[in-house]
Amino acid sequence: MPAAFRRILEADDPASDATPRARLYMVYGGKNRNFVECWSKTGADWLAAQIDAMELGSKARERAERDMISRSVMVEIEPEGRIVLPPQVRAKLGITDAAEAAFVGASNRFKLYRSDTYQAELDADDEDDEDAGLDALTLIGRAQKERGM
Repeated sequence: MPAAFRRILEADDPASDATPRARLYMVYGGKNRNFVECWSKTGADWLAAQIDAMELGSKARERAERDMISRSVMVEIEPEGRIVLPPQVRAKLGITDAAEAAFVGASNRFKLYRSDTYQAELDADDEDDEDAGLDALTLIGRAQKERGM
């Protein structure tokens, strides 16, 4: 696991007697997702709070609970910075002994892809996106404007 990601995980999940190693929460649910979303302890707690705030008994909450909570697994980071991918995560990504994983950073989490899947996504990037020609900063500005910022 890249050192920069490990430092964030360690900061969000300090060692204690009960949990001597930083933990990583891997969300492998979602039929349309070709990646596993990885959260720190703080991020996983935030995600759970967002789901808890949804209407109890609603289909949206049930789907969020199923895909984001029930289909997740916690792993500990080994002292050397390695992780062992659980069987559910390997199955989701189609990881075999010969496949490589790609760690893709996001603002408060990272995504884990099978390397060739991520490369194919990059190659096809923006082909069907209505905002394909816009700079990312333009998109950020647009989102702020929509939120009244």
